[in-house]
Amino acid sequence: MSRIVRIHEYGDASVLKIEDVAVPAPAADEVQIAVKAIGINRAEVMFRNHAYLQEAEFPSRLGYEPPAPSLRLART
Repeated sequence: MSRIVRIHEYGDASVLKIEDVAVPAPAADEVQIAVKAIGINRAEVMFRNHAYLQEAEFPSRLGYEPPAPSLRLART
């Protein structure tokens, strides 16, 4: 399980919801990282307030820019 920030409608900060979602196992050519914290950037605030170029498809996830460590994988 993972905790995410999601909105189900446009609005102020009160529409932000923290929800638990299932996380599928990564595929053979994917990497999964552990994210300890996220930030909501200016574009995401505009998106939440319906002031961004793109329309939302609800529910919509926020926090796409986590401060995560870089990981490297060796191909086998």
